Amino acid sequence: MADDPLPALRASDADRERTAELLRRAAGEGRLDVDELEERLSAVYATRTQRELDALTADVVVPDDRPRGPRMPVTRGDGGTRWLVSIMSGHDRKGRWRVGTNLNVVNVMGGSDIDFNDAELADDVVTVTVFSLMGGASIRVPEGLNVEVSDFALMGGNDASIGNPLPDPGGPTLRIKLISIMGGSDVKRGRKLSRNEKRELRRGRLH
Repeated sequence: MADDPLPALRASDADRERTAELLRRAAGEGRLDVDELEERLSAVYATRTQRELDALTADVVVPDDRPRGPRMPVTRGDGGTRWLVSIMSGHDRKGRWRVGTNLNVVNVMGGSDIDFNDAELADDVVTVTVFSLMGGASIRVPEGLNVEVSDFALMGGNDASIGNPLPDPGGPTLRIKLISIMGGSDVKRGRKLSRNEKRELRRGRLH
């Protein structure tokens, strides 16, 4: 007797929100008119499976031509780092580590260097809130990871250089909230270059 086919993967609320955002962007690019957008958004929130969500964006989302590397690992469950606090000091977090569902980073007259390139997420959507008072954070996120950045700055400034914020529809998402007072934080994609790599890069530009 033939094996029963596996059931379709159920869609999560986060999957629906990501699909809705992709449709809104498609409408902004002129790929959908207002009526089509409303119709598809209604369908998004009525869907049950990821396959149905993919079908709603298949004809309006331009696929990324760049080869996609492995997704950032996600192991759902409790645990993981939830607080990183630097008061008149510095904090460096990199390598293999687990990021809790809600990570709070506090910098008071200090700073943090946070690298997510080798980290593991505790859920499909993880929120990172960075509060800096007379300080700041330098944040590195992996290529190909969905990253949503919101920021507020008073007598300071934040910078996000992440290119396409949602390069991996249906993939995990890192939501970063930057709040800076007399300070600032920056978010960049990819790994930080070593001194030798920077030297070789400068040589290449000179030549």
